[in-house]
Amino acid sequence: MHTHDVDEELVAAAAEVARTRCRGDNRTVAAAARATDGRIVTGVNAYHFTGGPCAELVVVGTAAAQGVHGLRTIVAVGDRDRGVVPPCGRCRQALLDYFPALQVVVPTPAGLRAVPVAALLPHTYVWADHQLDTPS
Repeated sequence: MHTHDVDEELVAAAAEVARTRCRGDNRTVAAAARATDGRIVTGVNAYHFTGGPCAELVVVGTAAAQGVHGLRTIVAVGDRDRGVVPPCGRCRQALLDYFPALQVVVPTPAGLRAVPVAALLPHTYVWADHQLDTPS
């Protein structure tokens, strides 16, 4: 079940990539993000026992490589019809630091919902707030 505040086109884009590009143990999750200019950027995880990047982080890098510097919404979808999956803790922190106003599509008992990334990290550590000013 989907809710009214969810970018359905974005979810469909991630689901299509998960269905068609996630094959084998190394690629198990696809992500899609809506850029502030409206474009959709997609990516897949690069699973590796050393801690390869999650699909959300691949999307962040892909977006930058394509000249996209602002993301509005992101969603991850698991392979094998697992549906929308919430971001892991590392991704939550990285997404908050890169895009503090980002909306993240997550599953809830009432269906999919887009929530602010900060809501996924109560009592959040905001990296930028803890950087020392550089001397001039």
